[in-house]
Amino acid sequence: MAMLSWIPAVISGQLAAKPAPGQEWDVIVIGTGIGGGVAGRRLAESGLSVLFVEKGPLGYRTENQNLRSDVDDYIARQMRGFWPTRIEARLDGGQPQRFFAPIGSGVGGTSVFYAAAAERPARHDLEGTDSMPHPTGGWPVGYDAFAPYFDEAAELLSIRGEAEPASGLPAPPFAAPPLSLAEAALFEDLRALGLHPYRAHEALRRVPGCADCLGRKCPLPCKMDGRSAGIEPAMETGRATLMANASVEELIESGGRITEVRVRRSGHDMVLSAPIIVLAAGALHSPRILLGSTGTHAAGCANSSGWVGRGLMFHLSEMVALWPRRGRPAVGATRSLAFRDLYAVGGKRLGLVQSMGVSADAGQIAAYLKGLIGRSRLSRVPGIGRVATLAARVGGLLFGKATVLVGVLEDLPYFENRVLRHPEDPEVPLIEYRLHDELLERRAFFRRVIRRTLGRWRTLLLGIGPDLNFGHPCGTLRFGSDPKTSVLDANCKAHDLDNLYVADASFLPTSMGVNPSLTIAANALRVADVIVARLKAERRKAV
Repeated sequence: MAMLSWIPAVISGQLAAKPAPGQEWDVIVIGTGIGGGVAGRRLAESGLSVLFVEKGPLGYRTENQNLRSDVDDYIARQMRGFWPTRIEARLDGGQPQRFFAPIGSGVGGTSVFYAAAAERPARHDLEGTDSMPHPTGGWPVGYDAFAPYFDEAAELLSIRGEAEPASGLPAPPFAAPPLSLAEAALFEDLRALGLHPYRAHEALRRVPGCADCLGRKCPLPCKMDGRSAGIEPAMETGRATLMANASVEELIESGGRITEVRVRRSGHDMVLSAPIIVLAAGALHSPRILLGSTGTHAAGCANSSGWVGRGLMFHLSEMVALWPRRGRPAVGATRSLAFRDLYAVGGKRLGLVQSMGVSADAGQIAAYLKGLIGRSRLSRVPGIGRVATLAARVGGLLFGKATVLVGVLEDLPYFENRVLRHPEDPEVPLIEYRLHDELLERRAFFRRVIRRTLGRWRTLLLGIGPDLNFGHPCGTLRFGSDPKTSVLDANCKAHDLDNLYVADASFLPTSMGVNPSLTIAANALRVADVIVARLKAERRKAV
């Protein structure tokens, strides 16, 4: 890839609202994360002209910073590609909490900070089975229709790993690097427990100089995120243009179509237009754009069902410290491990367990436990902090450093769980979310199964209260067959609008029990193919 040879196609300065003379954009893609980037790449490689509109900055290709919550200055966060404001969450009807969520804002979106986990969902995630019916009746598009796009997305994201031994799902297209001796010993120990560990699926090209940039920006075209796998290849076609530092303020509707996109950039408003609009600003921000587009409908654009912003889901993270058996080497930080033996147990939808890429010594575990305790009712118990410190030290003295695993517990959609536009600041996502009894029951069951499976003497569940993964929002513009209970049709086109499509995590009707990146990328390819076929058919008809 000729790195950054496309810079002249980046719009800068005082931009005119029109494309260059003689040029028209076929598609405007709002957002450059994994969905927007991959969809835009497919469109550009199919011969269409694409304009990417990104709220955040272009950034520098040499950046390698982490997504941090301790930077609170608006400009400093914006320059680093972090979402510049806190989000506000009202959980279980309690007092609003404001905090920085792990959300990006810049070319590549949140995906440039992600840990590159890209697992394929199982058939029951989309369809259910006889023994475990799907809680929503199933997706409007079945597993077999998605399968070829999972394959293509795995190639495009250069996914490395192994086939999962128990499910029959296909292996990734590329082999993972060899295990270290300590990692191999951990795999042996887990197999001795009757588990079926496999090499986790990672979207990494492993180019020379690969530094496992998991959880931070990668300065090389190695980690396959929305920038490396989407924006940069799209720009190299010569058929894509990128407008950074541009905030989409409103979609303007007329006659059942989006006719204009109002954008604010450098303090000035401009109006853009194209035959097709693809919304891919993320599951928190795409619905906020629609809810703020009230020129035609007071309830917002594409919202005749009332579901825009609703059905919000997060995965629950169940973190567990796992120490090696006596005499075994400590593995420490690794991203190599995953297993699905607990993916569905006793007819309950649980999720994948994978290593997080971090290790934990006694001090880190003690600090983590104290932080959790401080946010829970246990903070009132006298001496509870000393108990946490003692437990962490005992584990550290006996077994050394622990490897931290995380269970990804599936969430389900509920109408009252939603993201709204904040009445005082449109840049602040306002979340209303209730932890339903069935989710809390499944969480308790998941924790019991994890402890029973891994053993009680070398494991420590690090969570106390439910830990929502605010980096995995999804479901706020769900797709479905019934316009009364969904925002999008089976092709991810808005039921209410002829030319608005969605290509980010908001389309998901259920969160699945795996990281959503591969599914988002697969669906983005599918949506792009629908758009290409449509525009080609319309042009043939016009001749």
